[in-house]
Amino acid sequence: MPTEKTEDMTPEELRTPLLAAMLQHVPFDGWSTAALKLAAKDSAISAEMAELAFPRGAIEALELHLRQADKNLAHALADKNVQAMKIREGITEGIRTRLKMPSTNREVVRRGLAVLALPQNIALGSKSLWRTADIMWKAVGDTSTDHNWYTKRATLSAVYSAVLLYWLNDDSEDYADTWAFLDRRIEGVMKFEKTKFQIKKALENAPSLARFLGRLRYPGI
Repeated sequence: MPTEKTEDMTPEELRTPLLAAMLQHVPFDGWSTAALKLAAKDSAISAEMAELAFPRGAIEALELHLRQADKNLAHALADKNVQAMKIREGITEGIRTRLKMPSTNREVVRRGLAVLALPQNIALGSKSLWRTADIMWKAVGDTSTDHNWYTKRATLSAVYSAVLLYWLNDDSEDYADTWAFLDRRIEGVMKFEKTKFQIKKALENAPSLARFLGRLRYPGI
């Protein structure tokens, strides 16, 4: 029977308690219909109401979980004032914060990645990854609007993905190996950005081929 706490809730309001209960079962049953049904049972919510709360089933619950995690990340980074840090430090703190959040359970993440790797869910996985990278960049004060907006987020998405996969299999104390791996990846990106900037400046200062040819045709230009 529904409890007094849930019996008057709308399907939309039931989503949060259902997800919270579901997270207890995901490590064992994955992001599945079975886990959602167990969550409904634990919360004294009827199967019909649970279906109304998540019409698309467990994948919709996973989507809500990812959005909530990103929302919590944005608040956490604002509290840490990463915007006052150097970009490298702020981005590093962003990834560390995301992986150290209380709601981040390795088996829940592992199960989620398995679902997102399915062909029908790749778009959702890519969208979620991009949103996480965007939150981190915004937290450090990025205001770019040109092609740099895309390249920054694409680069960070690649770094975060690599670190996330490393973290999933890290058995070192307090994930020391993961943080060392993160530092190496960030260092690699910074070197690449420095080299890219140097090349760009060199090209800007290089003689114009068109101008050079023009001088050959029209001396005195």
